[in-house]
Amino acid sequence: MPNVIALLTDFGQEDIYVGTMKAVIFNICPAAQIIDITHAIQPQNVREAAFALLNSYHYFPTGTTFCVVVDPGVGSDRLAIAVKSQPYHFVGPDNGVLSYALAHLGEEYEAASLENPKFQADMISHTFHGRDIFAPAAAHLSLWPEVFPSMGSELRSIVSFPVPELSYARQRLIGEVMHIDHFGNIATSIGALRWQSDTVLQLSAEWSCEIPPLQFLASETNVTIHSHTVHGVSHAYHEVTPGEILAQIDSNGFLEIGANQDDAADRLDVQLGDKVMLRLM
Repeated sequence: MPNVIALLTDFGQEDIYVGTMKAVIFNICPAAQIIDITHAIQPQNVREAAFALLNSYHYFPTGTTFCVVVDPGVGSDRLAIAVKSQPYHFVGPDNGVLSYALAHLGEEYEAASLENPKFQADMISHTFHGRDIFAPAAAHLSLWPEVFPSMGSELRSIVSFPVPELSYARQRLIGEVMHIDHFGNIATSIGALRWQSDTVLQLSAEWSCEIPPLQFLASETNVTIHSHTVHGVSHAYHEVTPGEILAQIDSNGFLEIGANQDDAADRLDVQLGDKVMLRLM
């Protein structure tokens, strides 16, 4: 599918920012097919955006250009970059927002600093590089991928986050809260987890090569966050009564804490980065 551009930002939908970026893209690439991944990332939360990109990019067709703008350093000396991998292009600030997806791709990539004014707006704002730098770059890359080497200086390295916390010792997996969705579901770094049968879970550690593959009975686990403990891992919300908090495996394979028809994050006063423990009994 040609000219697919995927947008991921913390801009929300109340202001003109997303619409203006789309207008810039269409002026350069009228055939662009723009897909909004989300614009509801918590403001300036770069790690949450990186996690969202990780869990979404691989569903897009080969050739997609991702324009990721969560940029608390806009106007500073942080670089604006483009990244070329075998299946995709990415543009965004050099602040780690691309690092989880690039690590998951597991292949070599090229990176360049977005310096060439030919691929930028005529006037560059100090506060809206999404419109003036990233949207034009994404449009040009989608229309003519061969322009990548002309966009700016080659970069030998880009900013990467440390991997999310995931450790295993004494029958305990320790992770952290990575994302809270608008339902109040709490996604953690404990994964990837897959159901091997109706009763058995298998973990192939997403973030640590030091943790061996683990198999365990879902019913013989405790999940603890703050002082609240859930006994067992369920398949889905309907297995508990309305209002009850449960642990389950989310659609991306990560341990999730939710509540049947309620907001688990609010009930438990959970924040991003809080520690979570899965204990195997």
